[in-house]
This record gives sequence, structure tokens and C-alpha cells, in this order.
Amino acid sequence: MDLTVLYRGPLASCDYDCPYCPFAKRRDTGAQLAADRAALARFAGWVAGRAGEDRLSLLFTPWGEALTRSWYRETLAGLSRLPHVARVAVQTNLSHRVRWVAEADPATLALWTTYHPGQVTHERFAAKCRELDERGTRYSVGVVGDPAHLAAARRMRAALPGHVYLWVNAQEGRRYSDAEAAEWAALDPLFGYSRLPHASAGRPCRTGESVVSVDGDGTVRRCHFVPAPIGNLYDGSYRAALRPRPCPLDVCDCHIGYVHLESLPLYDVFAGGVLERVPHGWPSPVPPPPGAGLSRG
Repeated sequence: MDLTVLYRGPLASCDYDCPYCPFAKRRDTGAQLAADRAALARFAGWVAGRAGEDRLSLLFTPWGEALTRSWYRETLAGLSRLPHVARVAVQTNLSHRVRWVAEADPATLALWTTYHPGQVTHERFAAKCRELDERGTRYSVGVVGDPAHLAAARRMRAALPGHVYLWVNAQEGRRYSDAEAAEWAALDPLFGYSRLPHASAGRPCRTGESVVSVDGDGTVRRCHFVPAPIGNLYDGSYRAALRPRPCPLDVCDCHIGYVHLESLPLYDVFAGGVLERVPHGWPSPVPPPPGAGLSRG
């Protein structure tokens, strides 16, 4: 079967101190890091063991920054070379050295990177992006739609090559006027999808059928935002639970969740780049969201 897996192990430390993040500048203990490394190795072993059984697409969504840890870099590079793995993507602040991507298959590896203007200089982040381009790595760049970062986001957009998509996440708790939303949409024509939460209650979603979330213990849930387990990865109990099912939540306001809603056209918009958040055919014109972002989906 074709299965997309979002993996989030116990790692919960980060080298940045973004004020909106509970894991800012948090340090895992040696024991916690060892447990995370063991959990990742177990997951990678499961992936390798699915050869001949499944075609897998993998997105790593750590609470903290994973790529500062050697075991994540080595594991992602190794997984990218497995023939039954269609995509290996990871969310990262790009604070690590990026030369490790040379060990990965560039046709499979992709990076979902986020630019935090308050944590890294424009020059340093842009230099990392140039190196990714030189190494042929597929990636997107994103920013949080904080008005204080609008000028920095504009400068980064101007510095990035045209083939790199810059996405904008609506700032949590912020309501954007139409004029404010238009400023962000000038950078990201798909900002309208992030601007407002999407009504999801009772609507069909691919999570729990062809998309699942897995934690370090192997507990499988339909997504990161619905806590009820549907089985375990390592005893195979999740397989019998995979089926179409409606969303039990009133709204979905995170891209890694609502991108899988069947009521939205995002599998077509991001065809071939769902996990790394790269629109199909970018930088060809991308159709704006219905209602220019004024609809809740």
C-alpha cells in the first residue's frame, strides 16, 4: 500500500528561543537523547523492513530541532536511498551544517525549512539556502506571519531564487485584516489557506486511511491533533484500523493537518510536494485559495 507516515520521536530540544515555542532553548538530558536515538533507529528499521510490502512517504515533524543531531542526518540520508521510500522530508530551522545532504538521494530527500528572523541573520540563512541549491536539494522556506517580520520576509523572498517557494504561516491567535493578508499573500499566494482555520468536523480526511502519525513508542494515531490511538506500528495492529473516517475536530488550523482534508484541493495544489510544502509546478502561477482566503474552507 501507499502510506504516508508523520514521525515525531521524544526529542524536545531546540537551539533557538522563539518566544512562541515551548521548546525554545530546551535541552534534553543524555538519557533522553539516547532514548530518542533508539526510537529513531527502531523506526528506521521498520521502514527498511517494509521493502516489497509498502511504498512509504515520510515526514519528520520533531518538537525541537532534529538535524543538529547526527543520528537524524544519517538516518534521513539512509532512508532516502531505499527504493520503496518515495519521499523523506523533515521540518528544520536550517541551523545545522547542510553538507550531509550530499549523502542522500536528491530525488527523495526534501527539507521543509523555516526562517526565524529573530534567531538567525539573513545572510547566514540565505547562505544555507544557496548551499542546498548547489547540492541539488529540494526545499521550501517559510516564515511566521508576524508583522514585525514582514520586512525580513520580503528581503528573504527577494534573495531566494524563483524556484524556491516561500510559504507564510498565519501567526497563532492573530486576526488579519484584508489589507494585512494581502501583504502576506504578495509573498505567498497560498497564504489564504493558512489565514483562517478550516472547518473540518465530519469532513473526510486522508488521515487514518493513507496518512498516519507515529510517536517514538510506535503508537499510531490518525494525525498529530487527534490523540486517540488506532494501533501500534511495531505489532502491526494499526493495519486493520486504516479506513476512511471523518474528522472529529471542529476546525483544523495547521498545514500538516488540513493539507490532508479531502474538502480542500491541496493534494492537487501540492502534487508531488505535499510533505515538503512545495506547490506543483512552482514557480508557475498558483491559483489562489477560493475567496482569496476569506473562506474557512
